[in-house]
Amino acid sequence: MRWNQLLLSPFSLAYRAVTDFRNHLFDIGYKKSFQFDVPVIGVGNLTVGGTGKTPMVEYLVRLLANREKVVTLSRGYGRKTKGFRVVGEGDSPETVGDEPFQMFEKFSGKVTVTVGEERSVAIPIILHEFEETSTIILDDAFQHRYVSPSLNIMLTDYGRPFWEDYVLPAGRLRESRKGAGRADIVVVTKCPGELSEAEMATMERNVKEYAGSETPVCFTTIGYVEPVSMSGSDGELTGPVALVSGLGNAEPFERYAKGRFEVAANFRFGDHHKYSEKDGEKIASAGLDVLTTEKDSVKLSDLSALSGVSLYYLPIETRFLKGESIFVKLVEETLEKYKK
Repeated sequence: MRWNQLLLSPFSLAYRAVTDFRNHLFDIGYKKSFQFDVPVIGVGNLTVGGTGKTPMVEYLVRLLANREKVVTLSRGYGRKTKGFRVVGEGDSPETVGDEPFQMFEKFSGKVTVTVGEERSVAIPIILHEFEETSTIILDDAFQHRYVSPSLNIMLTDYGRPFWEDYVLPAGRLRESRKGAGRADIVVVTKCPGELSEAEMATMERNVKEYAGSETPVCFTTIGYVEPVSMSGSDGELTGPVALVSGLGNAEPFERYAKGRFEVAANFRFGDHHKYSEKDGEKIASAGLDVLTTEKDSVKLSDLSALSGVSLYYLPIETRFLKGESIFVKLVEETLEKYKK
């Protein structure tokens, strides 16, 4: 623990005491967790910031959407609206949040995308309005304990594993490490593609110290797809580029881009950044083609300052290094329990 973390440790102890007490109230049944008549798959983590939840939700959508009536439900972080909302054609990242809007743009017609801060309130609305719903996927709901998921998937970032982290504000944990004990399966995300079996075994032991010896542990990496032009042109991205990102952890995106393209400028913003025309002018002043993330691409394309700039985004997907068959089997078994 570094000196600045030591200074913050009393506040972390207080924060942990509050979250431990809250979890205890749920564990003993004093606070009620609700279950539902359809399988609810929760995807979440112990930390603040990006661990790859959106790519994992997209993986589940691709796995299930062709045979299940899937509804995704997230809080809609950063949106200007409140309450339950079904994402539709008139929406934008401002009205529903970055990730739900991206999900709608990508899977409209295949799944129903919804947002709602209170998941335990939103799910009954979903089941009433969409009676054919057969599976609900919760995005970022590991700490939302008013809903008891049928399958609780916990993610942890390879570069920032939860077992080496501390509770806020000294670290990035939303609750203590022992919260991993609620996970039905743990996925170590954003691993390097060449991760060795020995390192996987070490990390698996570290996970199971908190999640339990019987909890399956899987490993995934980020799979990058060819850049897509926002103008719809077929031209390839060649020559020097400017990177633009607003992520919880931009390092994997930047590392891949620098290994694949000639990066002449890098504009890194905070997670869920709301781009202004001033930001656009700063980016445009570099005089380069822009390579950004899928999440940021829509917000950047709305800036008039970038109207004359060639914009490309880099799609990503979850790719398993180890444990995919175990993961899929657990999902299938969960769904099978609800078949009538």
